[in-house]
Amino acid sequence: MTTEDAPSIVFVHGTRFSAGQWSPQLAELREEFPVAAVDLPGHGARGAEPWSLGAATEVIAAAVHSLDRGPAVVVGHSLGGYAALEFARRRPELLRGLVLAGASASTRGGWAAPYRFLARLVPRIPADRLSRWNDRMLRRLYPPQVVEATIRSGYAFHTLPDAWGEVLGRFDAGAMRHVAAPVLILNGEKDSVFRSGERDFARAHPDARVELIPRARHLANFDDPAAFSGAVRRFARQLTAPG
Repeated sequence: MTTEDAPSIVFVHGTRFSAGQWSPQLAELREEFPVAAVDLPGHGARGAEPWSLGAATEVIAAAVHSLDRGPAVVVGHSLGGYAALEFARRRPELLRGLVLAGASASTRGGWAAPYRFLARLVPRIPADRLSRWNDRMLRRLYPPQVVEATIRSGYAFHTLPDAWGEVLGRFDAGAMRHVAAPVLILNGEKDSVFRSGERDFARAHPDARVELIPRARHLANFDDPAAFSGAVRRFARQLTAPG
């Protein structure tokens, strides 16, 4: 595959983060692929915009169009993975391949109860305190070059109740039937919660496979940036550009 044939890749961040989450992947992959990372509504530069899954899909679509290479590989982490599933349903003509990272758990049923509680709890805690906790956690666990772009971009705690309020109860493995493109389910080996449905998600799609990042947790792209980028690279290389 030549550089001219390489599909574009759009990265969609997880809960409370922003496009800065993907700085290691953008740096690693931009020489081979046209790449972009979005801020979802209510996050990062779009912090003042109201959240909705519909608006999220249009943000992803705009990023695909901006790269001007036809349908794109969309890489979504956690909340961004579920937004990517909704994008696959609403805008199938723009999807070349889908990478679900930390987003292969059903959001229906009793599993969702702790997250509903968390979504109600977060607004009661001052945002500056939550930011300090997150800054300390990220700096304790990861090198500066991996997380500083995320820390500089800030956190969208105010959007969490609306975002997870819409996602919870909405997605299970049945959502995979709306994905008309190959799928890579890419999880951290130790992300037991969001791996809980990975087999069901994979079985629900005729062209899906599971790959694990050894020893990684939910933030697998932080735990092992090179392994995460390598998995995305291999997946994208398998997809020839349309036309």
